[in-house]
Amino acid sequence: MTNKSKTNVTQGLPLVSIITPSFNQVPYITATIDSVLTQDYPRIEYIIVDGGSTDGSADIIKSYADQLAWWVSEKDKGQTDAINKGFARANGQILAWLNSDDTYEAGAISAAVDFLIKNPEVGLVYGDCNFIDEKGLKFGEFNAAQTDFKKLQQGYVHIPQQASFWRAELWKEVAPLDDSFFFAMDYDLWTRLAKISELRYLPGKNWANFRLHSDAKSIAQDKYCWEEMMRVHYREGGSFFSIINVKHLIRKIVAPWWNWRRRRKMEKAKRTS
Repeated sequence: MTNKSKTNVTQGLPLVSIITPSFNQVPYITATIDSVLTQDYPRIEYIIVDGGSTDGSADIIKSYADQLAWWVSEKDKGQTDAINKGFARANGQILAWLNSDDTYEAGAISAAVDFLIKNPEVGLVYGDCNFIDEKGLKFGEFNAAQTDFKKLQQGYVHIPQQASFWRAELWKEVAPLDDSFFFAMDYDLWTRLAKISELRYLPGKNWANFRLHSDAKSIAQDKYCWEEMMRVHYREGGSFFSIINVKHLIRKIVAPWWNWRRRRKMEKAKRTS
């Protein structure tokens, strides 16, 4: 294909900005970066914001510098701050973030963009997501499902952040992420976006992989998630006598078993690999 033909193919396609926040993820960050840069979508702006890693992550990022729109490695206030810093640099019409231990499936970005182009009333689209272990082996699936603002208020989230893409024009209305959130910054964002636009789930569209490992926040510091979700619930006028609070109380009781079950699945996947 000639350069002129390539220009014709990409002309009119929206720019997609992908942000990766990173801190000391040297075992996984190469897979994350490669999963973005090998996408078949022709207009990707990739930004990596590293929080001053000391494990060699910054050297890996630097080796990709000529394929990145921008990157930095410096101390920050944490993951949420890093994501905000990346989006402040973004120029895309469609946005997403991919954490530095997660990966995209082939064709994910093209599929998301195609849907958003054909469905202008939808502000955020999301697909399905696998759970993978340290070696990248699948051992389960995220329980993705269709949700909306009212359901989100009650804790019916079911949106895999790794497989979510949304319009920059809506981000500008609700930005930035609340950097007081350590865990539930995505739930907070989904709630704010759902108040002003439609969210759409595409079942059967496997777009991403959510890596669970012993150091992952989802396992090591799971208790923070529901506490932060309750903050969002009460901010939006929620009641103590609500479904989400029942879920919160039940989660406190079953969380040790739930995390043990996840670890057991991960160990089983290792043994069978």
